[in-house]
Amino acid sequence: MSTDRRRFLGWGVAVAAGAALAPGLRLIELAQARSPEEAASALQRWGLLVDITKCADCEACVTACREENGWTGHGRPATDPQWIRKVSLRDKRTGFAQTLPMMCQHCEHPPCVDVCPTGASFRRADGIVLVDKHICIGCRYCVMACPYGARSFVSEEVTGQKADVPRGIGVVEACTFCVQRVDRGDIPACVEACNRDGGKAMVFGDLEDASSEIRRRLAAGPSTQVRPDLALNTGVRYQGL
Repeated sequence: MSTDRRRFLGWGVAVAAGAALAPGLRLIELAQARSPEEAASALQRWGLLVDITKCADCEACVTACREENGWTGHGRPATDPQWIRKVSLRDKRTGFAQTLPMMCQHCEHPPCVDVCPTGASFRRADGIVLVDKHICIGCRYCVMACPYGARSFVSEEVTGQKADVPRGIGVVEACTFCVQRVDRGDIPACVEACNRDGGKAMVFGDLEDASSEIRRRLAAGPSTQVRPDLALNTGVRYQGL
């Protein structure tokens, strides 16, 4: 698709969708600045480490994400928003079972960005992958391209929106690492809840900072990506998997 056509589609959809979104920051503005004074920097890469051996059989991370970002379900897993979900794994040979949280993996080479025809799916300089709802046309190419099933299409009217988390019907959404919290110096809601109410299985931090807890934990023991064969260099890593 030509640059002019992308620009035309983006402008047209922004006009049509603007009124349907909650008031607040546009995500494209979040891409350009962590705060009015500080730009997102490639010197950082935000990442998440999940220790599966500590992941409790609870929904603390899911509940916290839902409350922080204002998404709700209607008891229909096939169509409900799922910014984060708990996945159960079972070894058929031994019967050993594990539970892990699955969300956008914030890839260095995100397939969702590659296939997006309008540029609505994009990756910030600091590694956070987002969707600009103002130019998303709801084509769902990114949903099909994501190997983690991490993106949801909003098919029903949304209510209870948060001012700094714009949502709208007819667009795609996914985990944002709670970018609104990260940009003010906090950690994602799921991590906060896991360390308060769950099994203390999650660590969030800067993968480029050798002194950060997440880097120390990664250096202390083996970890893996989900589908490492895809060579996407995910920002979410798992231990004990």
